[in-house]
Amino acid sequence: QVQLVQSGGGSVQSGGSLRLSCAASGDTYSNSYMGWFRQAPGKEREGVSCDSKTPPYAHYAPSVKGRFTISRDNAKNQLYLEMNNLEPEDTAMYYCAVSRYAYSACVPPSFRYWGQGTQVNVSS
Repeated sequence: QVQLVQSGGGSVQSGGSLRLSCAASGDTYSNSYMGWFRQAPGKEREGVSCDSKTPPYAHYAPSVKGRFTISRDNAKNQLYLEMNNLEPEDTAMYYCAVSRYAYSACVPPSFRYWGQGTQVNVSS
């Protein structure tokens, strides 16, 4: 079992920045594919960014590429999402997740463990 506890998020104005953190505990998988997802009201959960250690690769959704940065600190079992130049369209509940695999597609079915979610609100 892997437990994921999220922190960060909140409300900012358009153009602002936020940082999300995700602390993993339990049977942590430092080589696992890890990612951030978001779900806006009435929409499906979508992959925002996912990080693979082997091979070293970071995937970004086109809508966030160049604005968001995913990173991980395996020594601390932490996953981060730095979000800059936020837009109202980024408003959603954000979730971190850990996959059973070392590398896969950045889609919800590939991920087994999920954080509790943290709300991000961006006003214009």
